[in-house]
Amino acid sequence: MEVLEAIKTRRSIRKYQERDVPDELLQRVLEAGMCGPSAVDQRPWHFLVVRDKEMLRKIPKVHPYGAMVKDAPVAIIVCCDTRLERFPGFWVQDCSIASQNILLAAHSLGLGAVWTGVYPLEDRVEGIRKLFGIPDHVIPFSVIPIGYPAEDPGKRDLFDPDRIHHEKW
Repeated sequence: MEVLEAIKTRRSIRKYQERDVPDELLQRVLEAGMCGPSAVDQRPWHFLVVRDKEMLRKIPKVHPYGAMVKDAPVAIIVCCDTRLERFPGFWVQDCSIASQNILLAAHSLGLGAVWTGVYPLEDRVEGIRKLFGIPDHVIPFSVIPIGYPAEDPGKRDLFDPDRIHHEKW
């Protein structure tokens, strides 16, 4: 899929077919996550891949908007390792780019995914951290369930020329 088409047609997918995501496709999605730019190339991310159905079913208990995760064949938890951070605070942007790359790569490969935010809400951070045994120096940032779409939310045109300013506001 051409990159502009992927950007314009990607939608949040919350319903998935009962079908596994092959390791090869998941590997490509993870590679895309690591291809994003980061502040001074610090690459503070780690990716926790969850396929265990019992663990996927537990995520909605600690994430109030994560109900769809239990039905996905796999989820990626994007995390920041604060020990890798050289410029404090920029990890949020770095992990945002990684999360977006994961969403776009999944879409381009015929998969569906949705970003469910964890950080900065402390109850979600601690819930995910405790559930998966994530060490204190690692901050869970987002949970991205991935699978073959069982829904088609249709296309949207989000372009709004009123939000563009030239030279001055």
